[in-house]
Amino acid sequence: MNWAEPNIPDQHGRTAIVTGANTGLGFETARALAGRGATVVLAVRDVEKGKQAAARIGGDVTVQELDLTALDSVRAAAAALRAAHPRIDLLINNAGVMYTPKRLTRDGFEMQFGTNHLGHFALTGLLLDRLLPVPGSRIVTVSSTGHRIQAAIHFDDLQWERSYSRIGAYGQSKLANLMFTYELQRRLAAHGTTIAAAAHPGLSNTELARNTPAALRLPVTWLAPIITQPASMGALPTLRAATDPAVDGGQYYGPGGRGELRGHPRPVSSSPASHDTAVQRRLWSISETLTGVNFPI
Repeated sequence: MNWAEPNIPDQHGRTAIVTGANTGLGFETARALAGRGATVVLAVRDVEKGKQAAARIGGDVTVQELDLTALDSVRAAAAALRAAHPRIDLLINNAGVMYTPKRLTRDGFEMQFGTNHLGHFALTGLLLDRLLPVPGSRIVTVSSTGHRIQAAIHFDDLQWERSYSRIGAYGQSKLANLMFTYELQRRLAAHGTTIAAAAHPGLSNTELARNTPAALRLPVTWLAPIITQPASMGALPTLRAATDPAVDGGQYYGPGGRGELRGHPRPVSSSPASHDTAVQRRLWSISETLTGVNFPI
């Protein structure tokens, strides 16, 4: 089945929080959910850009400031969201950075690991009790095919202090997204209400690639019209994972075309490394320590 936006069930009465929703995949995800009647919160770092995005989307859409590079901001955003929304149906961990030069978050974490994984790990833990009582609630975390490329969880140097690889650090962060999803689903299974799933957008034409290394930038620019798809298509795996009644906890969705680069969403597989339960549990424990957030499951 060529699953697409018209397949999204009615979302009236449901509340969705989408991180990084002022542009790209997050914007398209929020737009589609609001179009089906959901109450949508754009959780974004730049509030002004978030307001502009909300105006473009229309419907029941609000903006919440959230800077995933600062745990103080994550905690403040979670407190505000908890106060405003006694129930949350969808938490979509979409925001991310890719191939950044060596930088640290405000808390001293490597930027890609800190933003893509630890920020979302903390936000999920702080909001989880608003999801657990809600039948059909879901947590969807956006990963990438990059979880297969130079990817491992470097427990001996999580913050890349000894050496730094843009691609390796990105791969670690996206592998962490998947391992977090799988371990979260295992913990949620006993509760029987909330499920966790993951998605990836294939090669989508968004601002995420702005930090692509110079050696790759020209080939990517030449090939972009051929191998990439618009953000509206790239958002479909996330939307399917978030709304399709047939989704099971722990599933991973991506484009169904060749190489998972583009196309309509379907269940896809992830690397063998992503299914290592011992590493998943170790990563979970370290993530709780680093963020100071303990999950109520």
